[in-house]
Amino acid sequence: MTRPALAIIGNGMATARLLDELAARGGLTKFAVTVFGEEPHGAYNRILLNRVLTGGAVDEITLKPRAWYAERGVQFVPGVAVTRLSHAAQRLWTSDGREHFFDTAVFATGSTARVPDVEGLRRPDGTMKRGAFAYRTAADVQQMRYHARPGMRAAVVGGGLLGLEAAKGLTDLGLSVTVVHLFDVLMNRQVDALGGQFLRRAIERLGITVRTSVSTKAVLGDKRVEGLSFGGETLPADMVVFSSGIKPRVDLARESDVPCNAGILVDNQLRTQLTRLYAVGECAEHDRTVYGTVQPIYEQCKVLADVLTGADPSAAYRGSKVYTKLKVAGVEVASMGRIDADRTGDESVQVIEEARGVYRKLVVRDNRLVGAVLVGDASAAAGLVQLFDDGSPLPPNRLDVLASGEAIPGGGGSDPEVCNCHHVRTSALVGAIRSGCDTLPKLSDQTRAGTGCGSCRGQLANLILQNAPSTCRKE
Repeated sequence: MTRPALAIIGNGMATARLLDELAARGGLTKFAVTVFGEEPHGAYNRILLNRVLTGGAVDEITLKPRAWYAERGVQFVPGVAVTRLSHAAQRLWTSDGREHFFDTAVFATGSTARVPDVEGLRRPDGTMKRGAFAYRTAADVQQMRYHARPGMRAAVVGGGLLGLEAAKGLTDLGLSVTVVHLFDVLMNRQVDALGGQFLRRAIERLGITVRTSVSTKAVLGDKRVEGLSFGGETLPADMVVFSSGIKPRVDLARESDVPCNAGILVDNQLRTQLTRLYAVGECAEHDRTVYGTVQPIYEQCKVLADVLTGADPSAAYRGSKVYTKLKVAGVEVASMGRIDADRTGDESVQVIEEARGVYRKLVVRDNRLVGAVLVGDASAAAGLVQLFDDGSPLPPNRLDVLASGEAIPGGGGSDPEVCNCHHVRTSALVGAIRSGCDTLPKLSDQTRAGTGCGSCRGQLANLILQNAPSTCRKE
């Protein structure tokens, strides 16, 4: 019997996770799955692009090697863009001129770099002038690596996660780097003003210059980048990297008459307003929200796989409580919920350790945790995430939850969660290691730990060293 055709448009981290969720429910045998990806690689972890910038291969951050698709019966169409889709005809067309039929299609087109339209950035043909780059894809960072030379002056426009990662990578390559940020606070979506000060000091200790509250007005230079203008002030630069946010890729959906706002509009089952068409990830807008972090996207993929396969037809996505735990340019940062007490009666608990460069903050409402910021030491993050997720009452001494996971009722202090993206606890990891997963790739493949944001990979390596048989301890 002919299997229904499922087309997945896009091959980023959302697609990688959706394929895993479909596989877990028998979806890869139930559907004839085709994945269309504009890049030539299998799906990779965009959060770890800095490894490619500093000389690593794309294979090192790949989530789904090209062989993975073939081994599981998934047709993978790399290096082409879907240029047109007809809902009525159930057809889509790709940039190589081919036509493809589908019964069901999923938009997983992700997002693109938001590059400001500043004077002098682009050539007459619309391309960016020599020495100007966006920081978004593997090809972007490979081009940056090819251009960069020790001693060059580089400006990174944008002081968010990827901007700071780009700055660290260029510094490691021997460049003199200045981060230029429009707002007062680095990573202003994740940390508060005081946390931003601690983060800034840590970044500056790496030799990176930080300029905040600065708006880039123009890129200087006729044929190549020579500097930036801030309107009355200039910054000499041999290259400029834009990492100033992202925007959902909705052009294909909009041109295909799929209703969109900032993102592609979806309901609680990730359906668009046209039958048989779904959207997931950074391109999807649910309940007026577009999510740009890993954890909500993974939650969406789980629901969508339930719906598509029929494993749970009533599955519903109700939105996500957003949290992040990352190592930003070598600095541990965790953030969840509200970063400031903004209602009457809210409590704000702050712990400042100047000598260690550590800042920790809780935002409490009605004896529940509604937000937290950790900079410099994120060891308490796993326990805090549990409190944030389930809304358990906090202990009378608020500092207990920052000092030890064992103080959290039911928090499993002796069995902490190591991978927040996939909710993998220490016991599961130790069990896998003792069963033969004695290298980082094996352990990640078995448990998924380390395949989300990647911030836990150091902890995974330590667990391998501590628990693998002495004859085969290795990373």
